[in-house]
Amino acid sequence: MKVLAYQVRPDEKQYVKTYAPIYGHDVIMVSEDFSPDTAHLAEGYEGLMIQGNSKANRKALETISLLGIKYITSRAAGTNNIDVAACSKLGIKAAHVPAYSPNAVSEFTVGLILTLTRRIHAAIKKAERKDFSLRGLIGTEIRNCVLGVIGAGRIGFNVIKAFSGFGCRIIAHDIFENEEVKKYATFTTLEELYSEADIITLHCPLFEENYHMINDETISKMKDGVIIVNAARGALIDSKALIRGIKSGKIGAAALDVYEEEVGVFHNDHSDRILQDDILPRLLQFPNVIVTPHCAFYTDEAVSNMVETALSNLKDYELSGTCKNEIK
Repeated sequence: MKVLAYQVRPDEKQYVKTYAPIYGHDVIMVSEDFSPDTAHLAEGYEGLMIQGNSKANRKALETISLLGIKYITSRAAGTNNIDVAACSKLGIKAAHVPAYSPNAVSEFTVGLILTLTRRIHAAIKKAERKDFSLRGLIGTEIRNCVLGVIGAGRIGFNVIKAFSGFGCRIIAHDIFENEEVKKYATFTTLEELYSEADIITLHCPLFEENYHMINDETISKMKDGVIIVNAARGALIDSKALIRGIKSGKIGAAALDVYEEEVGVFHNDHSDRILQDDILPRLLQFPNVIVTPHCAFYTDEAVSNMVETALSNLKDYELSGTCKNEIK
């Protein structure tokens, strides 16, 4: 299959070059992101590889449909950036990478939680200023906390298993109650989790039903000084409500590897530019907030898995017109 790969990062190129011949694809890589403005570049190709933050909206999909493109695959797990209804109407089949190294995001999450509870980020900043005093560095031991995990799938389960070694009480919420998870955590309702957890970490996909699930109302139900970590999808959190919670002291600290308006910002260098977004700079100025650029997934193993699976998805479509990783 002749494939156009959009927004290929330098770290992905070696894997594209390795796996493309294995799956028999002729892949051309470009740095441009997939969007309505760049969809025309797909002319002459049979399939597309896009990123998890690409704008695969109706307008972009209509353009590639007119060019005869029938198959696209995202090199990411998330699917909220793809207009699935438009794909169905236009006869375009779209796939994603639902399973890549679950250790990548779970390990990063553990690191974020430990950084916040032990104020590691603050200690580093103080040391850089040659301030070696202990003021402001007193931490909290995990074993004395209640950890609440929203989403107990592959990644959430790994987080649960990792923290089971710390001796803390772990509660979890998921629409599916996995028996293996019950060996380490107790399933609760969301209401109970909000009210009982000292630390809340999000590991669920984004749907219309859970958009802004962390909002003024749900934050009000949480413990004073709660820690919130999001390495899942930015729009699970209402950023303005988060700021209000931080300013009031209701939220003691937060770590965000994702942000609801991150497209066009994260994974780009804006050090010499003025951010047009007024919310992100406000989050960055809080001393008890950590923002990382959607890099929890970013390990050599995970990147390799994403590229290979995306190419495998296109091979499945080429051979049978179907794919086990198709987005429904």
